[in-house]
Amino acid sequence: MDLYKAYPLHRIVLRRIAVAVVGIIALPVMLFRSDRAKFYSYLHRVWSKTSSQPVWMAQTEAAGCDFY
Repeated sequence: MDLYKAYPLHRIVLRRIAVAVVGIIALPVMLFRSDRAKFYSYLHRVWSKTSSQPVWMAQTEAAGCDFY
């Protein structure tokens, strides 16, 4: 039983295009803000998302094989 569904490729590509556009548009404003790391960290999480599974869980499962 699969608890999480993988997103189709077109949805991932559109999400990544949107993240790139938002990041570029926000760059001049974010250069002068103190919370820019938080903002770009959020954009990275959105960029990395490829399924309905939380990004942190997918990264944890992928890193688990390094320790076994």
